[in-house]
Amino acid sequence: MKIYKNLYDQIISLENLFLSWDKFRLGKMRKNDVMEFYLDLELNIIKLNEELSSNTYEHGRYVSFYIHDPKQRHINKALVRDRVLHHSIFSILNPIFEATYISHSFSCRDGKGTHVGFKALADMLRWVSGNGRKQCYGLKCDIKKFFDSVDHKILKEIISKKIKDEKVLWLVGIVINSYISKRSNLFERKGIPIGNLTSQLFANVYMNELDQFVKHKLKVKEYVRYTDDFVIVSCDREYLEDIKREIDAFLQTRLKLGLHPNKVFIRKFGQGIDFLGYVTKPHHVLMRTKTKKRMFKKLKSNSKKFNQGLVDITTLEQSLQSYLGVLSHADAFGLSEKVKNDYWLWL
Repeated sequence: MKIYKNLYDQIISLENLFLSWDKFRLGKMRKNDVMEFYLDLELNIIKLNEELSSNTYEHGRYVSFYIHDPKQRHINKALVRDRVLHHSIFSILNPIFEATYISHSFSCRDGKGTHVGFKALADMLRWVSGNGRKQCYGLKCDIKKFFDSVDHKILKEIISKKIKDEKVLWLVGIVINSYISKRSNLFERKGIPIGNLTSQLFANVYMNELDQFVKHKLKVKEYVRYTDDFVIVSCDREYLEDIKREIDAFLQTRLKLGLHPNKVFIRKFGQGIDFLGYVTKPHHVLMRTKTKKRMFKKLKSNSKKFNQGLVDITTLEQSLQSYLGVLSHADAFGLSEKVKNDYWLWL
């Protein structure tokens, strides 16, 4: 296994910090905290660099709030300077770990994403079932409270297998330790915050342990994963039951995670396999009912904001085109027409 040293100076260099600022600020320049940081940009970046160079850097506090997307999520937003540093860490470490990931891991990776992930599953289902001629099943699993359950000690140990730069490990440790969830106790620190770019890196690094176990230890061929959501396809239902038990045991012993008791299913292909907002059946793809309801609710809300003068027509059109793009991946011509008709009715 290839290991990496002498990365710290790359992460904290002024050049990398300014490049990280340029990436971070996209779409955020109207935010008050971002504008305040920008007003003294050079001074703020130089100060951050000096603190990192002298090993006096300390991670700041988080601002906590909730969003509904579609379920309630607890978001923790770091200070701007810390989020710029997150981008800087991500830019150097992510390519290193990216090379270790399996091809069917689709979360937060260039060229991957939800649409590519669901299409990969659809191809798998059709291949295994012989285009619907044979009975096949999908084992759908979800990990309970994943982001709140990531064990800090285990995460650091996994990262340290490849990264042998002590200063980088110190810095990564500061970022990891900057947040603990309610699932922590006196002996175990747990949790990575939804909202940090580094959490996307940490989630993939952590779950890559499961991917490697499934692909190389269990020798599973038909497997797809997106963050804490994954599906295994097979014509043998008993095989999937056995695999489920082995995966659950591995998660508990190696990663201190557990499958969600109410979100683990084995379903026939003909019943539809639900993954990433789409339900794949032998001869067509549907939108998940909750996704449809959320889409209409959001579009109606945006139209109301437009009529109140709170958003402009460009923002509204972008929202509409985004939803039509999502629908284009399903057999949803009628639904697309309804979206367009309702859009004009609400204006």
